[in-house]
Amino acid sequence: MNKGIFLAVLGAMAVLIGCGKGTDKAKSVAILTPYLSSTTTKQMVDILDKNIREKGWDPTTVDTKNDFAALASRMEDLVTSKVDAIVIVSADPSQIADQIKQADAAGIPVFGCDSGFIEGITVNATSDNYQMSELISSYLFGQINYEGSLVILTHRPHPGIFKRNEKLDQLLAENPRIQVVTEQHVDVPNPIDNARTVMENILLGSAPGSITAVWCAWDEAAIGAVQAINDAGRTGIIVTGIDGNAQAKEYIDQGSALKATIEQNFAGMADIVAEQLDRYFAGETLVRGDQYAPAALYSK
Repeated sequence: MNKGIFLAVLGAMAVLIGCGKGTDKAKSVAILTPYLSSTTTKQMVDILDKNIREKGWDPTTVDTKNDFAALASRMEDLVTSKVDAIVIVSADPSQIADQIKQADAAGIPVFGCDSGFIEGITVNATSDNYQMSELISSYLFGQINYEGSLVILTHRPHPGIFKRNEKLDQLLAENPRIQVVTEQHVDVPNPIDNARTVMENILLGSAPGSITAVWCAWDEAAIGAVQAINDAGRTGIIVTGIDGNAQAKEYIDQGSALKATIEQNFAGMADIVAEQLDRYFAGETLVRGDQYAPAALYSK
């Protein structure tokens, strides 16, 4: 081969190789949630987004505003577009089980962050919801001397909250002197306002002194309940929550009706997911299942 032609070929190869390196596609990670309006959900999404960007990957956040049909549709779109990984945050995976199986079959890992674990999920980072419910329920029962009238504010469609209610149901069966006045569902988005309205209606229909305590499945419901109790001028009602968000801890520190919460490690959950994504993209084999970030009681 003519020396000039040979050098020209080498130069062309170098250009091609250089172009290949320059067009290496960053890993695409889709973050999906139906509850971005929730304080704790947004906290996890923000931490995930930050961690993913720091890894040099490309995150995209999708919020379907409490619409699980839209969540399923968007997930199907992401599978079709062949993203590299999907993270669902604070979402009930049983409502998008078919889409999770589709992603798994397509070789796209689905990670959960404070979501449930079902077939097709790779790893779900969460708190031990049974343990948290037992901690806060035992605290509350002790505060009311294991007797009285209890209001429950909850949102059972959330997989973690469902487990909290399961444990509460078990503990209530073991403590028959605690009677449930009512269990009410609190809608999301806008859980604080919705819980406030629900609690206002409960108080309107009950005489002063007829409610001993309010067990709330998460802090935003507890904050709304406290606001309604304050507006009604009621005293002597103990409220508890779960999550440990900043506003709830302020209410506790101020000596309001909200007496305790369970402080979840949401940053730890997001960190677990980022670490598992890193290991997956590095070619490591992951152990499927739940991984727990520790939680602790917070009271004055």
